[in-house]
Amino acid sequence: MLLGLLLLTSLLLSVVPVSLAYANDNPSKTLNVEITPKITVKGSKGKGKPAVQAATGVLGTPPPDPGHKWAVIIGISDYDGTENDIQYADDDALDMLEALIEVYGYERDHILLLISDYKVNNATRKDILNAIDWLKVNEVAGDEVVFFYSGHGARGIKADSDKEVIDEGIVPWESTTESVIWDGDLASMFGDFDTTRIIFIFDSCYAGGMTDLKASGRVIVMASTESGVSYESSTLQHGIFTYYFVNEGMLQGKADVYDHDKDGTLGEPFDVVVEEAFDYAKANVPNVASQTPTISDSFENDLLL
Repeated sequence: MLLGLLLLTSLLLSVVPVSLAYANDNPSKTLNVEITPKITVKGSKGKGKPAVQAATGVLGTPPPDPGHKWAVIIGISDYDGTENDIQYADDDALDMLEALIEVYGYERDHILLLISDYKVNNATRKDILNAIDWLKVNEVAGDEVVFFYSGHGARGIKADSDKEVIDEGIVPWESTTESVIWDGDLASMFGDFDTTRIIFIFDSCYAGGMTDLKASGRVIVMASTESGVSYESSTLQHGIFTYYFVNEGMLQGKADVYDHDKDGTLGEPFDVVVEEAFDYAKANVPNVASQTPTISDSFENDLLL
């Protein structure tokens, strides 16, 4: 079953206003831009068995205390107008929010939640750029940073200053050529962060192209390949990848393969490292229309959030 992004309407929480920084909003010039929405489908559930690939079973540097953890979580279902709308990206974002707070001990005021869900919209291009600036203002060396995005993906020719001919990007609420935030733009924005412990998660079409963000200590989790598409499921009411990566893998603890806390018990949510959650998702995402999750892992051993 192709998974949609699970909206926990019972969960939460107010949206934090993003007005803390002053991002340089200078859209890149592009040619032949293609904005590709997620496709909503029905399907069968996955196998439920993780295939160990990315996880090593050895914990890397332990996470910092909650006061040194920061996150920006973006989920866009309601785009400008009606023709680009999808169903479950905002639900994906709420699941990620719940996992960071309830499983990994993040403080709510250290997380900016940018969603567009037909009632609230704070996920414009300016909002996203300001949120990245907010991260930059707050993080210091040794901190942990999470950047999560669920929504449409885009690709275009020479969208930024990197050497790639084809670039990939994320699509803010405006859903226009000018609003796309390209992989090279993101790499530049995160290029002068003090911390090296950064986890990027992209559930969007063409997500596999986000390896421009690769650097020492970083993990980039991508729901699809550089040329692949991502799906959401009306049956599961989630994006397929996020459902297995976050909902089942982290919140339900199903990705727990190694007994990291050595208490003799598997299947505990707080034991799940990023690599285990990825392995679980990759094993369970149905092989439909070339959705193949990918990972770029430059963190030594396994990363526990």
